[in-house]
Amino acid sequence: MIANLVQLAAEHAEEQNPLIPPGPELLVGAIAFAIVFFFFWKKLLPNINKVLEERREAIEGGIEKAEAAQTEAQSVLEQYKAQLAEARHEAARLRQEAQEQGATLIAEMRAEGQRQREEIVAAGHAQIEADRKAAAQSLRQDVGQLATDLAGKLVGESLEDHARQSRTIDRFLDELEEKAEAAR
Repeated sequence: MIANLVQLAAEHAEEQNPLIPPGPELLVGAIAFAIVFFFFWKKLLPNINKVLEERREAIEGGIEKAEAAQTEAQSVLEQYKAQLAEARHEAARLRQEAQEQGATLIAEMRAEGQRQREEIVAAGHAQIEADRKAAAQSLRQDVGQLATDLAGKLVGESLEDHARQSRTIDRFLDELEEKAEAAR
């Protein structure tokens, strides 16, 4: 069977050149080509050109928009950089002011602390002096009372005269203070 097909193909090949079609086929093909060409030229070609023109305009418009957006973005970037530089400068200035205010505040607080310390020390000295005087007065009274009681026991009579007792005690204590001051 394959042999028959090969022989048939060989006979048919000898009769016609496969590269040149027969005349009626060539005429029908040319008419069909002219109809298709006319249809493409009248109907499809204008639509294709219209779509291509729209795409070209859209691309050119997009490029123009992109260039405008890029220009705007560049100006916004420059403004941002300027604002950033200004903000950094302002931050440095505020930091410097804060350091100066902090140093001033520290100096004021030290002065206030020193003043309060001096007030506390002065109040402490005044309190000590007042306590010393109160203790001396109390000691005078106690020593005077003890001395009077002791003198009364030694003498054997009561020394109840308060005015006299007070003068005697004061005189005695004054003499003791004078001796203590002279010894210093």
